Amino acid sequence: MVKLNDNFQKLPGGYLFPEIGRRVRAFQNPPMPVIRLGIGDVTQPLAPAVVEAMKKASEEMGHKETFRGYCEETCGAYDFIRFAIRDSYLERGVNIADDEIFVSDGAKSDCGNIGDIFSADNIVAVCDPVYPVYVDTNAMAGRAGDFENGKWSRLVYLPCTAENGFFPELPEKTPDMIYICSPNNPTGAAATRDQLKTWVDYANKNGSVILFDSAYEAYITEDDKPHSIFEIPGAETCAIEFRSFSKTAGFTGVRCAYTVIPKALKRGGVSLNAMWNRRQGTKFNGVSYVVQRAAEATFSPEGKRQIAETIAYYHNNARVIREGLSAAGLTVYGGVNAPYIWFRTPEGFGSWEFFDKLLYEACVVTTPGAGFGPSGEGYIRLTAFGDAEATLEAVERIKSIL
Repeated sequence: MVKLNDNFQKLPGGYLFPEIGRRVRAFQNPPMPVIRLGIGDVTQPLAPAVVEAMKKASEEMGHKETFRGYCEETCGAYDFIRFAIRDSYLERGVNIADDEIFVSDGAKSDCGNIGDIFSADNIVAVCDPVYPVYVDTNAMAGRAGDFENGKWSRLVYLPCTAENGFFPELPEKTPDMIYICSPNNPTGAAATRDQLKTWVDYANKNGSVILFDSAYEAYITEDDKPHSIFEIPGAETCAIEFRSFSKTAGFTGVRCAYTVIPKALKRGGVSLNAMWNRRQGTKFNGVSYVVQRAAEATFSPEGKRQIAETIAYYHNNARVIREGLSAAGLTVYGGVNAPYIWFRTPEGFGSWEFFDKLLYEACVVTTPGAGFGPSGEGYIRLTAFGDAEATLEAVERIKSIL
């Protein structure tokens, strides 16, 4: 008889966002339209420059002279997109070679799949609260141990609380793989250069590898917050960076992202860049030519300007949420360098309890902090990716029930 991966059976319940969807579907006959500020999906359309690039690329695919099949260029990505990404790093003073850039269908995929090149024996550290993908994919791979009393037995939890500014302190137990997300999902906090340097120095000293998720870097507004971990000296020998076009340019339905693995990053004399290239060449056939042209357009002058306008739209939503809930007496964090607002639930309410209250009394869908880990209990996450009028209405509804 076939044997299954028993690690899947250890996962508690379902993935966070399907559970939210289940509860929303179970809410019968709501007294007013439901406003969704839970799952971080975008609502504004693609930039015109992106749409035009997709149209042109699609037209090319209809002619023999310009048709494209499998992409056989470096790292499974066409030169034009790798060069555009490389140049975007250079604009920030970061020297990344084009063959250190791997284009994929999403940062979520890469954050989970990167575990393929690491041993199941590695000790993994995750920020707490944390984007669930980091935890669940390592649990599936057998690195997490057993789920006991709300925690995985082999994971090193790095509490990110109001007391430490929602950025982790160095742990007592040395991990091999360290997941850091900045700007953070779900708390909205962004790390400073000094904070990241502490972790870079720590990783290089101990031979650890930092898995740095910077999917929301385009939302950083403060100058002392780096957009890339490779702005930190020494990061090229200890870090892998994940980036996405999903929230930056509205590609949640288009799917494109990229991962940067410097050739200088080696462990045990082995190049992680070469290992990931081998993994991708075996398991992944690349992103479509049409989508890669769309991604390229985000780096054009017109694309940058149009995308900046959309990001400003979401930033305004964040301001409306942050100021509105603060005025209502809630303790609110985030929303400055990230599209997420993180607030404490009123006294006496757990995360899921207040989620239900907001759903049934205000008809507003949120995300309970407990779904992101033990330190998320007592918090709620709101997304600024909604429609502006709906966001304003949601804030007023929440204020009315407090």
